[in-house]
Amino acid sequence: MDVSVKQLIETLAQIAPNRYLQALLIIILFFGLAKTLDVIVTRVIKQWFVKTKLTIDDQVLAIFHKPVFASIILFGLALATERLAFNTTVTVITLSGLKTIAIFLWAIAAARFAQLLLSLVSRDESRLVFIQDRTLPLFNNLLIIIVVALSIYFVFLAWNIDVTAWMASAGILGLAISFAAKDTLANLFSGVFIVADAPYQLGDFIVLDSGERGEVTTIGIRSTRLLTRDDVEITVPNSIMGNAKITNEAGGPHEKYRIRVKVGVAYGSDIDKVHQVLFDVAQNHPNVCTTPEPRVRFRAFGDSSLDHELLCWVEKPVLRGRVLHALNTQVYKQFQENNIEIPFPQRDVHIRSDVAHE
Repeated sequence: MDVSVKQLIETLAQIAPNRYLQALLIIILFFGLAKTLDVIVTRVIKQWFVKTKLTIDDQVLAIFHKPVFASIILFGLALATERLAFNTTVTVITLSGLKTIAIFLWAIAAARFAQLLLSLVSRDESRLVFIQDRTLPLFNNLLIIIVVALSIYFVFLAWNIDVTAWMASAGILGLAISFAAKDTLANLFSGVFIVADAPYQLGDFIVLDSGERGEVTTIGIRSTRLLTRDDVEITVPNSIMGNAKITNEAGGPHEKYRIRVKVGVAYGSDIDKVHQVLFDVAQNHPNVCTTPEPRVRFRAFGDSSLDHELLCWVEKPVLRGRVLHALNTQVYKQFQENNIEIPFPQRDVHIRSDVAHE
């Protein structure tokens, strides 16, 4: 027992020799101390916090105000219980019950404080990348599990229960659960790593190594969901996503996507005219970006054509099919108007006839 507490007990013994009266005085004294602290907090410290621009100080005060007030009263009740000198069983039960109440009050406060910190970190631009709005439920649940586990541990200690056997049983049970739910745990950890590493985000168009292409609509704890251009939803477990080769069409320095229009013109065509027509087609389309600028490339001398490629960018990968259709249509029309021939494959067959002379 602390020296100051011993001095307090001795002073009370001199004032009131009766132990019941001493216990009552202890309860009144600590209740008055708690009430005084409560007045100081609500009328002085709280009013000072209201004047500040920060809101976190008001929230922290609201979280810890009640546990501090209750802990002072519970401490006074514990001292009063010891002064009453009941039999050992009653004393142990009373003190353990008071400790249990204090543990649960502080556990609730700790959980609320941790959730407040997580919420603040998720809104901070310089936050850890894996703490985001969509992952808050995961971390909140993990914090609650940790707080509950620690609370149970301290409650066992408060009731003088040996936790060694319980810990061993929990370890064996945890090992059995980990083997039974290894796929679920693999998806869980992969989901956390996907959020932390961010190979793709919501709204990105990705292509899996199996060929599926779609927009990321959900990044969950267990799985990732894609919506294809056929409005078909694909659900892929995160353990597979974490080990698969993924092409993110919206990744890179910007979300723009490059379209390639491949076309061949007949030998003998005016190359400069072909280049200008292709460039004008891209430049006049409203969905084609001006930065980067469209480009025309003469790729190869084909068997039947001079192979060209029109390169241009659109703002989002979702526009790829629509714009490619419009560009192909317009290229064909412009080639017809400018008498530029798009040849079809041709083969010259020479038949040689040898007449045998006897």
